[in-house]
Amino acid sequence: MTVWFPAFSRRGFLQGSSLLLVQAALPACQARPEADRFVKADALIRQAISKGECPGAVWGVGQQGRLIHRSVFGARSLVPTHEAMTWDTVFDMASLTKPMITALAVMQLVEKGLVDVDAPVVRYLPQFAAAGKGQITIRLLLTHFSGLQPDLPRTPDWWGKTAATDRIMRAVPKIAPGSGFIYSDLNFIALGLLVEKLTGQTLDVYAQNTILSPLGMTQSGFLPPVSEQARIAPTQYDEHGTMLRGIVHDPTVRRMNGVAGNAGLFSTAEDLARYAQALLDKRTGRPSAFPLSRATLLMMTTPQQPAGQSSLRGFGWDIASPYASPRGERLSHHSFGHTGFTGTSLWIDPDNDCYVFILTNRVHPNGGHSVVHLRHDVATAVGEALGLPEAGP
Repeated sequence: MTVWFPAFSRRGFLQGSSLLLVQAALPACQARPEADRFVKADALIRQAISKGECPGAVWGVGQQGRLIHRSVFGARSLVPTHEAMTWDTVFDMASLTKPMITALAVMQLVEKGLVDVDAPVVRYLPQFAAAGKGQITIRLLLTHFSGLQPDLPRTPDWWGKTAATDRIMRAVPKIAPGSGFIYSDLNFIALGLLVEKLTGQTLDVYAQNTILSPLGMTQSGFLPPVSEQARIAPTQYDEHGTMLRGIVHDPTVRRMNGVAGNAGLFSTAEDLARYAQALLDKRTGRPSAFPLSRATLLMMTTPQQPAGQSSLRGFGWDIASPYASPRGERLSHHSFGHTGFTGTSLWIDPDNDCYVFILTNRVHPNGGHSVVHLRHDVATAVGEALGLPEAGP
Protein backbone atom coordinates (compact mmCIF):
# COMPACT_ATOMS: atom_id res chain seq x y z
CA MET A 1 0.00 0.00 0.00
CA THR A 2 1.36 3.38 -0.99
CA VAL A 3 1.40 5.80 1.91
CA TRP A 4 1.90 9.51 1.42
CA PHE A 5 0.01 12.48 2.79
CA PRO A 6 -2.41 13.56 0.07
CA ALA A 7 -2.15 17.26 0.85
CA PHE A 8 1.29 18.86 0.78
CA SER A 9 1.38 22.18 2.62
CA ARG A 10 3.03 24.82 0.44
CA ARG A 11 2.32 27.76 2.75
CA GLY A 12 5.44 29.78 3.40
CA PHE A 13 7.57 28.16 0.70
CA LEU A 14 9.99 30.31 -1.23
CA GLN A 15 11.26 29.59 -4.69
CA GLY A 16 15.05 29.46 -4.90
CA SER A 17 17.40 30.14 -7.78
CA SER A 18 20.93 29.19 -8.72
CA LEU A 19 23.35 30.21 -5.95
CA LEU A 20 20.60 32.33 -4.43
CA LEU A 21 20.38 32.73 -0.67
CA VAL A 22 16.83 32.41 0.52
CA GLN A 23 15.81 33.23 4.06
CA ALA A 24 12.30 33.69 5.39
CA ALA A 25 10.04 32.74 8.23
CA LEU A 26 9.17 29.09 8.62
CA PRO A 27 5.68 29.23 10.14
CA ALA A 28 5.96 25.92 12.00
CA CYS A 29 9.13 27.01 13.79
CA GLN A 30 8.64 30.78 14.02
CA ALA A 31 12.01 31.42 12.38
CA ARG A 32 13.72 34.82 12.38
CA PRO A 33 16.36 35.54 9.71
CA GLU A 34 19.85 35.98 11.19
CA ALA A 35 21.81 35.92 7.95
CA ASP A 36 24.87 37.83 9.10
CA ARG A 37 25.75 35.22 11.72
CA PHE A 38 25.94 32.44 9.15
CA VAL A 39 27.77 34.12 6.27
CA LYS A 40 30.73 31.77 6.67
CA ALA A 41 28.57 28.64 6.59
CA ASP A 42 26.65 29.90 3.57
CA ALA A 43 29.93 30.64 1.81
CA LEU A 44 31.12 27.08 2.44
CA ILE A 45 28.06 25.71 0.68
CA ARG A 46 28.44 28.13 -2.23
CA GLN A 47 32.04 27.02 -2.55
CA ALA A 48 31.10 23.33 -2.47
CA ILE A 49 28.62 23.88 -5.29
CA SER A 50 31.16 25.82 -7.35
CA LYS A 51 33.67 22.96 -6.86
CA GLY A 52 31.13 20.42 -8.09
CA GLU A 53 30.67 18.63 -4.77
CA CYS A 54 26.90 18.92 -5.15
CA PRO A 55 24.55 20.68 -7.59
CA GLY A 56 22.53 22.32 -4.82
CA ALA A 57 21.65 22.39 -1.15
CA VAL A 58 19.01 23.37 1.36
CA TRP A 59 20.15 23.82 4.93
CA GLY A 60 19.11 25.32 8.24
CA VAL A 61 19.88 25.90 11.90
CA GLY A 62 17.49 25.72 14.82
CA GLN A 63 18.14 26.96 18.33
CA GLN A 64 16.06 27.51 21.45
CA GLY A 65 12.81 26.42 19.90
CA ARG A 66 12.93 28.17 16.54
CA LEU A 67 14.55 27.98 13.13
CA ILE A 68 17.06 30.84 13.16
CA HIS A 69 18.56 30.40 9.71
CA ARG A 70 17.68 28.74 6.43
CA SER A 71 19.25 28.94 2.99
CA VAL A 72 18.70 27.54 -0.49
CA PHE A 73 21.45 27.29 -3.08
CA GLY A 74 22.09 25.93 -6.54
CA ALA A 75 20.19 23.45 -8.66
CA ARG A 76 17.70 20.73 -7.82
CA SER A 77 18.32 19.06 -11.18
CA LEU A 78 21.01 19.27 -13.85
CA VAL A 79 19.76 16.59 -16.25
CA PRO A 80 17.70 16.11 -18.28
CA THR A 81 16.79 19.75 -17.52
CA HIS A 82 18.21 22.42 -15.24
CA GLU A 83 15.93 23.28 -12.32
CA ALA A 84 16.62 25.70 -9.49
CA MET A 85 16.70 24.35 -5.96
CA THR A 86 13.74 25.40 -3.80
CA TRP A 87 12.94 25.27 -0.09
CA ASP A 88 10.12 22.81 -0.75
CA THR A 89 12.29 20.35 -2.70
CA VAL A 90 11.62 16.75 -1.67
CA PHE A 91 14.77 14.75 -0.96
CA ASP A 92 15.48 11.04 -0.79
CA MET A 93 16.58 10.95 2.85
CA ALA A 94 18.42 7.63 2.45
CA SER A 95 19.82 6.37 5.78
CA LEU A 96 18.18 9.12 7.82
CA THR A 97 15.31 6.63 7.59
CA LYS A 98 17.17 4.48 10.11
CA PRO A 99 16.95 6.76 13.17
CA MET A 100 14.00 8.91 12.13
CA ILE A 101 11.63 6.04 11.34
CA THR A 102 12.88 2.54 12.09
CA ALA A 103 14.71 3.06 15.38
CA LEU A 104 11.90 5.30 16.63
CA ALA A 105 9.34 2.65 15.70
CA VAL A 106 11.30 0.01 17.61
CA MET A 107 11.52 2.25 20.68
CA GLN A 108 7.77 2.84 20.54
CA LEU A 109 7.36 -0.93 20.71
CA VAL A 110 9.80 -1.00 23.64
CA GLU A 111 7.59 1.50 25.46
CA LYS A 112 4.58 -0.72 24.84
CA GLY A 113 6.37 -3.71 26.32
CA LEU A 114 6.42 -5.55 23.01
CA VAL A 115 10.20 -5.47 22.55
CA ASP A 116 13.13 -5.95 24.93
CA VAL A 117 16.28 -4.38 23.52
CA ASP A 118 18.45 -7.02 25.19
CA ALA A 119 16.40 -9.95 23.95
CA PRO A 120 17.73 -12.00 21.03
CA VAL A 121 16.25 -11.12 17.67
CA VAL A 122 15.11 -14.74 17.32
CA ARG A 123 12.48 -14.12 20.00
CA TYR A 124 10.64 -12.03 17.42
CA LEU A 125 12.01 -13.41 14.14
CA PRO A 126 12.76 -17.12 14.72
CA GLN A 127 14.27 -17.59 11.24
CA PHE A 128 17.03 -15.16 12.21
CA ALA A 129 18.74 -17.92 14.20
CA ALA A 130 20.33 -19.39 11.07
CA ALA A 131 24.08 -19.14 10.44
CA GLY A 132 25.09 -18.44 14.04
CA LYS A 133 22.95 -15.35 14.65
CA GLY A 134 21.04 -16.72 17.63
CA GLN A 135 22.81 -14.48 20.15
CA ILE A 136 22.37 -11.22 18.24
CA THR A 137 20.14 -8.91 20.27
CA ILE A 138 17.93 -5.99 19.30
CA ARG A 139 20.52 -3.72 20.94
CA LEU A 140 23.25 -5.03 18.65
CA LEU A 141 21.10 -4.32 15.58
CA LEU A 142 20.23 -0.80 16.75
CA THR A 143 23.88 0.08 17.44
CA HIS A 144 25.47 -1.72 14.46
CA PHE A 145 27.38 -4.22 16.60
CA SER A 146 25.69 -7.33 15.19
CA GLY A 147 28.74 -8.26 13.14
CA LEU A 148 26.67 -8.51 9.96
CA GLN A 149 28.01 -7.41 6.58
CA PRO A 150 27.34 -3.84 5.38
CA ASP A 151 24.79 -4.73 2.68
CA LEU A 152 23.12 -7.54 0.79
CA PRO A 153 25.02 -8.75 -2.28
CA ARG A 154 23.15 -8.08 -5.51
CA THR A 155 24.50 -11.15 -7.29
CA PRO A 156 23.09 -13.56 -8.09
CA ASP A 157 20.25 -11.33 -9.16
CA TRP A 158 17.25 -11.16 -6.85
CA TRP A 159 14.13 -9.05 -6.50
CA GLY A 160 11.40 -8.57 -3.91
CA LYS A 161 10.91 -8.38 -0.18
CA THR A 162 10.68 -12.15 0.24
CA ALA A 163 14.04 -12.67 -1.45
CA ALA A 164 15.64 -9.96 0.69
CA THR A 165 14.17 -11.43 3.86
CA ASP A 166 15.49 -14.87 2.99
CA ARG A 167 18.98 -13.50 2.40
CA ILE A 168 19.01 -11.60 5.68
CA MET A 169 17.86 -14.64 7.62
CA ARG A 170 20.67 -16.69 6.05
CA ALA A 171 23.35 -14.00 6.44
CA VAL A 172 26.50 -15.07 8.26
CA PRO A 173 28.15 -12.59 10.69
CA LYS A 174 31.52 -11.32 9.48
CA ILE A 175 32.77 -10.96 13.06
CA ALA A 176 31.51 -12.20 16.42
CA PRO A 177 28.34 -10.33 17.44
CA GLY A 178 29.14 -7.56 19.90
CA SER A 179 32.87 -7.62 19.18
CA GLY A 180 33.10 -4.66 16.83
CA PHE A 181 31.31 -1.92 14.93
CA ILE A 182 30.21 -2.61 11.35
CA TYR A 183 27.69 -0.17 9.90
CA SER A 184 25.18 -2.50 8.24
CA ASP A 185 21.97 -1.94 6.34
CA LEU A 186 21.03 -5.51 7.22
CA ASN A 187 20.56 -4.47 10.85
CA PHE A 188 17.85 -2.00 9.99
CA ILE A 189 16.19 -4.07 7.30
CA ALA A 190 15.79 -6.75 9.98
CA LEU A 191 14.43 -4.19 12.44
CA GLY A 192 11.93 -3.02 9.84
CA LEU A 193 10.76 -6.60 9.40
CA LEU A 194 10.40 -6.89 13.17
CA VAL A 195 8.23 -3.76 13.33
CA GLU A 196 6.03 -5.10 10.56
CA LYS A 197 5.61 -8.47 12.24
CA LEU A 198 4.74 -7.05 15.67
CA THR A 199 2.38 -4.34 14.40
CA GLY A 200 0.74 -6.16 11.51
CA GLN A 201 1.38 -3.10 9.34
CA THR A 202 3.90 -2.40 6.62
CA LEU A 203 6.62 -0.03 7.78
CA ASP A 204 5.39 2.83 5.60
CA VAL A 205 1.86 2.57 7.00
CA TYR A 206 3.11 2.31 10.58
CA ALA A 207 5.41 5.31 10.10
CA GLN A 208 2.58 7.37 8.67
CA ASN A 209 0.20 6.54 11.49
CA THR A 210 2.54 6.78 14.48
CA ILE A 211 5.37 9.14 13.50
CA LEU A 212 4.73 11.37 10.49
CA SER A 213 1.08 12.19 11.12
CA PRO A 214 1.47 12.98 14.84
CA LEU A 215 4.33 15.33 14.00
CA GLY A 216 2.42 17.08 11.21
CA MET A 217 4.99 16.05 8.62
CA THR A 218 2.66 16.53 5.68
CA GLN A 219 5.39 16.38 3.03
CA SER A 220 7.05 13.14 4.10
CA GLY A 221 6.57 9.46 3.45
CA PHE A 222 7.66 6.42 1.51
CA LEU A 223 6.77 5.86 -2.15
CA PRO A 224 6.03 9.45 -3.21
CA PRO A 225 3.33 9.78 -5.86
CA VAL A 226 4.04 10.75 -9.45
CA SER A 227 2.06 13.94 -8.84
CA GLU A 228 4.89 15.20 -6.61
CA GLN A 229 7.72 14.22 -8.94
CA ALA A 230 8.33 17.75 -10.21
CA ARG A 231 9.72 18.93 -6.88
CA ILE A 232 11.63 15.78 -5.96
CA ALA A 233 15.40 16.08 -6.30
CA PRO A 234 16.59 13.43 -8.78
CA THR A 235 19.54 11.32 -7.69
CA GLN A 236 21.39 9.39 -10.40
CA TYR A 237 21.02 6.96 -13.26
CA ASP A 238 20.15 3.40 -12.28
CA GLU A 239 21.66 0.29 -13.81
CA HIS A 240 19.24 0.58 -16.74
CA GLY A 241 20.15 4.18 -17.54
CA THR A 242 17.00 5.67 -16.00
CA MET A 243 17.34 8.82 -13.90
CA LEU A 244 15.92 8.05 -10.46
CA ARG A 245 13.39 10.64 -9.38
CA GLY A 246 10.88 9.74 -6.71
CA ILE A 247 12.23 6.19 -6.74
CA VAL A 248 14.48 5.31 -3.83
CA HIS A 249 18.19 5.54 -4.62
CA ASP A 250 19.29 2.68 -2.37
CA PRO A 251 19.56 -0.38 -4.65
CA THR A 252 18.57 -2.90 -1.97
CA VAL A 253 15.46 -0.96 -0.98
CA ARG A 254 14.64 -0.44 -4.65
CA ARG A 255 14.68 -4.21 -5.07
CA MET A 256 12.38 -4.41 -2.03
CA ASN A 257 9.87 -2.16 -3.83
CA GLY A 258 10.71 1.04 -1.98
CA VAL A 259 9.95 0.27 1.66
CA ALA A 260 12.54 -1.02 4.14
CA GLY A 261 14.02 -0.16 7.50
CA ASN A 262 17.32 1.18 6.21
CA ALA A 263 16.12 3.71 3.60
CA GLY A 264 13.08 4.84 1.64
CA LEU A 265 11.88 7.97 3.44
CA PHE A 266 11.37 11.10 1.32
CA SER A 267 11.04 14.46 3.05
CA THR A 268 11.65 18.20 2.87
CA ALA A 269 13.67 20.73 4.83
CA GLU A 270 10.53 22.05 6.50
CA ASP A 271 9.47 18.61 7.69
CA LEU A 272 12.99 17.72 8.79
CA ALA A 273 13.13 20.93 10.84
CA ARG A 274 9.76 20.05 12.32
CA TYR A 275 11.04 16.59 13.31
CA ALA A 276 14.30 17.92 14.75
CA GLN A 277 12.55 20.62 16.75
CA ALA A 278 10.00 18.21 18.19
CA LEU A 279 12.76 15.78 19.17
CA LEU A 280 14.87 18.54 20.72
CA ASP A 281 11.86 19.94 22.59
CA LYS A 282 11.07 16.53 24.06
CA ARG A 283 14.75 15.89 24.86
CA THR A 284 15.12 19.21 26.70
CA GLY A 285 11.80 18.93 28.55
CA ARG A 286 9.66 21.38 26.59
CA PRO A 287 6.13 20.49 25.47
CA SER A 288 6.38 18.39 22.31
CA ALA A 289 4.37 16.12 20.04
CA PHE A 290 7.36 13.83 19.56
CA PRO A 291 5.85 10.33 19.80
CA LEU A 292 8.10 8.91 22.51
CA SER A 293 8.54 9.56 26.22
CA ARG A 294 11.43 11.73 27.33
CA ALA A 295 12.97 8.86 29.30
CA THR A 296 12.95 6.57 26.28
CA LEU A 297 14.27 9.34 24.04
CA LEU A 298 17.13 9.94 26.47
CA MET A 299 17.99 6.26 26.27
CA MET A 300 17.76 6.35 22.48
CA THR A 301 20.13 9.31 22.12
CA THR A 302 22.86 8.35 24.60
CA PRO A 303 25.55 5.66 24.18
CA GLN A 304 24.06 2.16 24.05
CA GLN A 305 26.83 0.17 22.36
CA PRO A 306 28.38 -2.87 24.08
CA ALA A 307 30.72 -2.11 26.98
CA GLY A 308 34.31 -1.34 26.12
CA GLN A 309 33.66 -0.25 22.53
CA SER A 310 35.08 3.06 21.31
CA SER A 311 32.44 3.76 18.65
CA LEU A 312 29.60 5.44 20.53
CA ARG A 313 26.15 4.74 19.15
CA GLY A 314 22.68 5.45 20.46
CA PHE A 315 19.68 3.46 19.29
CA GLY A 316 19.73 4.42 15.61
CA TRP A 317 21.63 7.66 16.21
CA ASP A 318 25.36 8.19 15.79
CA ILE A 319 27.22 9.88 18.64
CA ALA A 320 30.94 9.32 18.12
CA SER A 321 31.80 6.76 15.47
CA PRO A 322 33.90 6.93 12.30
CA TYR A 323 30.81 8.46 10.64
CA ALA A 324 30.32 11.31 13.16
CA SER A 325 32.27 14.04 11.36
CA PRO A 326 29.05 16.09 10.76
CA ARG A 327 29.30 17.06 14.44
CA GLY A 328 32.12 19.43 13.50
CA GLU A 329 34.44 20.89 16.12
CA ARG A 330 32.00 22.79 18.34
CA LEU A 331 28.82 20.80 18.79
CA SER A 332 28.94 19.00 22.12
CA HIS A 333 30.03 15.44 22.78
CA HIS A 334 26.44 14.74 23.82
CA SER A 335 25.17 15.67 20.38
CA PHE A 336 23.92 13.02 17.98
CA GLY A 337 22.86 12.71 14.37
CA HIS A 338 22.99 10.73 11.17
CA THR A 339 23.72 11.06 7.48
CA GLY A 340 22.24 9.71 4.27
CA PHE A 341 24.18 8.45 1.26
CA THR A 342 22.31 10.75 -1.12
CA GLY A 343 23.78 13.80 0.66
CA THR A 344 21.47 14.37 3.61
CA SER A 345 22.41 14.96 7.26
CA LEU A 346 20.95 16.03 10.59
CA TRP A 347 22.86 16.72 13.82
CA ILE A 348 21.16 17.62 17.11
CA ASP A 349 22.86 19.10 20.18
CA PRO A 350 20.72 19.07 23.34
CA ASP A 351 23.48 20.70 25.44
CA ASN A 352 23.38 23.79 23.24
CA ASP A 353 19.69 23.46 22.34
CA CYS A 354 20.35 23.50 18.61
CA TYR A 355 20.33 21.43 15.45
CA VAL A 356 21.84 21.65 11.97
CA PHE A 357 20.53 19.97 8.83
CA ILE A 358 22.01 19.91 5.34
CA LEU A 359 20.13 18.43 2.40
CA THR A 360 22.10 18.07 -0.83
CA ASN A 361 21.67 16.14 -4.05
CA ARG A 362 25.34 15.19 -4.10
CA VAL A 363 24.89 11.95 -6.11
CA HIS A 364 23.22 13.80 -9.00
CA PRO A 365 23.62 13.10 -11.84
CA ASN A 366 26.37 10.46 -11.91
CA GLY A 367 27.30 9.87 -8.25
CA GLY A 368 30.78 10.01 -6.81
CA HIS A 369 30.71 13.45 -5.21
CA SER A 370 31.47 13.81 -1.50
CA VAL A 371 30.06 16.25 1.08
CA VAL A 372 31.81 14.69 4.08
CA HIS A 373 34.10 17.69 4.62
CA LEU A 374 31.30 20.12 3.85
CA ARG A 375 29.11 18.71 6.63
CA HIS A 376 31.96 18.94 9.13
CA ASP A 377 32.96 22.45 8.12
CA VAL A 378 29.41 23.82 8.08
CA ALA A 379 28.72 22.40 11.55
CA THR A 380 31.95 23.98 12.80
CA ALA A 381 31.00 27.33 11.27
CA VAL A 382 27.55 27.10 12.85
CA GLY A 383 29.13 26.43 16.23
CA GLU A 384 31.33 29.49 15.78
CA ALA A 385 28.31 31.61 14.81
CA LEU A 386 26.46 30.44 17.91
CA GLY A 387 29.45 31.25 20.10
CA LEU A 388 30.08 27.66 21.14
CA PRO A 389 33.54 26.71 22.44
CA GLU A 390 35.57 23.99 20.78
CA ALA A 391 34.32 20.63 22.00
CA GLY A 392 37.81 19.11 22.11
CA PRO A 393 38.80 15.52 21.30
